[in-house]
Amino acid sequence: MYKLTIAQETGYLHAIVTGTNSEDTVRGYMAEIVRECVSRNCLRVLIEEHLEGPRLGTLAVFQLVSQGSERLRGKLRAIAYVDANAADNLMQFASDIAVNRGVPLAVFASVSEAKAWLSKG
Repeated sequence: MYKLTIAQETGYLHAIVTGTNSEDTVRGYMAEIVRECVSRNCLRVLIEEHLEGPRLGTLAVFQLVSQGSERLRGKLRAIAYVDANAADNLMQFASDIAVNRGVPLAVFASVSEAKAWLSKG
């Protein structure tokens, strides 16, 4: 279960997701974000994740990112990702998987850093 709020910013969409941390949540909000980006013809997005609950394991993250990369490749030019509850290097691992599969994903520690990165491109 999650709630997704999307705001149009200059040159990108800012998506804020809250809810329960689960594989279904991640699949759901990512699919919804991609649909919004495509429908608005906006190829750049900032994803600000505020999910609660136990962190997903390494294998689950690998599978989610691998599968998601297949659907995302070629649809977006830049994805800036901020996980407000990140406590380890798991999001960098996810970024590495995505980039190795041709998805332009970068992970940031703060929204301001992510916005600065998006504004450069």
